[in-house]
This record gives sequence, C-alpha cells and structure tokens, in this order.
Amino acid sequence: MALPIDVEGPIRAEVFTVALDGDTMMLTGPCGSAPWHIEVHGEEHPLETARRIVADALPGVLLVHSTSWRWDAGTTTLTFLAVIPDDAIGPMEAESIERVDLARSAAAEAPTSIAYRQVLEHALRHLAWLASEDEVVATTLSPEWHDRLALYVPEPFQQLHGGTL
Repeated sequence: MALPIDVEGPIRAEVFTVALDGDTMMLTGPCGSAPWHIEVHGEEHPLETARRIVADALPGVLLVHSTSWRWDAGTTTLTFLAVIPDDAIGPMEAESIERVDLARSAAAEAPTSIAYRQVLEHALRHLAWLASEDEVVATTLSPEWHDRLALYVPEPFQQLHGGTL
C-alpha cells in the first residue's frame, strides 16, 4: 500500500509501549522506558509498519494507535501508542509514567522544543479521549485502563482563549 501522504525526507515511527502494573501505568518496550524508533519506508503504510513490528516483538499487543506527528531535525516523526497486556512486560525495563505539562507554543507556531515525556502525555490524553469516544478502543481496554485514563482529560487549545478557560 502506498503512503497516503507525500513527504520529503525520512519518516520515523516513534512507539511508546505502555502496560499496567497493578494500578500503575508503565512505559516499557524493547528500548525500555525510552521511545522505540522504527524507520518507515514508502512501500508500507506507517501504521501497518508500526503494528507489524510491534506485534512481532511483543505478541499479544492489544492496540496500536497513531497519536500525533511532528517535524524533528529533518525527519517526520509519527507517534504511536502501543498498549500491551499487563503480563507482557516480562524482563523488559519499565518505568512508571508520571504526569508532565504539554509542550506549548504560540497559536500559529510549533513549540521550540518537545521532550518525549510531553509526547507521551499527549498520547495518553488522546487515548483517554478515544476510550470514551471510539467503540473499538473502549471495548479493547480493560476497566483498569479506563480507570487510569479517567485522570487524563483532553483540554482545548489554550492559545485560542489566552491560556485561560
């Protein structure tokens, strides 16, 4: 399948792999608690590339969803969130997920810097919204996931109203 977009330069998939450990959301994966970067080639849709590679490395993956994109040092980075079963962390390094502020910018400008924890925060807010709006995501995630995601509330674009509600 050809890419539905025409992008000059490299495309990279950035995958955040998350699981629950009891009541705690954990960031894990083949790169431990760092984002997992996968090169995407034009012959395959980026979602299919990410889904296939994640499923090959982490059997039983529950969900792979694209949450955002950004231009970073000459590369288009597509961010994916992969939810794996709670017992799939196994020997992989894992770290609890702490809340962080989102990257902020002016109304018509990109942020000057974006830390990967801010990208993860955005991805989890996106997943929380999907868990309440998308039937497939809602039924795929366990009640424990819904409980954890209830703490992530999507917020409006602050620059449209001066940063205050």
